[in-house]
Amino acid sequence: MNPTRTLMAATLLISACTSTPPPPDWQANAFESLENFTSAYLSGNTRVAHDEFNRAKAEIARTGRPDIMARAELLRCAAQVASLDWSPCTGYLSLAKDAALSEQAYAAFISGQWSNLNTAQLPKHDQTLLAELQQQTMPTHSRLSLIHDPFARLIAASLLLKKELLTPVDIALAVDSASGQGWRRPLLAWLGVQLKQAQTQGDADAAAGIQRRMDVVLQQKTRVLDAGLKST
Repeated sequence: MNPTRTLMAATLLISACTSTPPPPDWQANAFESLENFTSAYLSGNTRVAHDEFNRAKAEIARTGRPDIMARAELLRCAAQVASLDWSPCTGYLSLAKDAALSEQAYAAFISGQWSNLNTAQLPKHDQTLLAELQQQTMPTHSRLSLIHDPFARLIAASLLLKKELLTPVDIALAVDSASGQGWRRPLLAWLGVQLKQAQTQGDADAAAGIQRRMDVVLQQKTRVLDAGLKST
């Protein structure tokens, strides 16, 4: 499943791309570049992700519409959060005044600002997650299992971890979500969380197994980067 096909990403450019007559070139080009950016970023290919995002911004800039640019910046921020990067979403913040209400609500959600949040503007799975958290009771099931899209699930997992509300079961589910999609960047981040958990619990066997998984990812990534450098 392509991560930009989630409900959140659908608010970016999909609606225009599925209308008739066909969308103008800038929309189709921007949508393709945003898809390529997300895939490259989650795969850990920083250079390609940077180039694709800049292409998307160049296409959107042709419209002179800061509200659409804000949506693109919000997608970039969501990809960072899914990879446990909680850096301020500076690109979006500079455009926030022109963002639609749904983008403003989602920006507040992924930044962890949940007080006075207009949840009706959020995707349904995020509304359900917040409703469960308001009950302030220990869940009898995995909270993340309610979210079927792997990209959205990783975002929710990251936010729960930041707020110290993530269970060990959900950490394992986050690892499996990234692993199943082949997303190196979030996978390494979540394996790191799982490794720290095993070390804290004094489980040397589990820690060694997690480290072996990380070594496989890191070794292959190094080979890919070396091959790219030799071809340039």
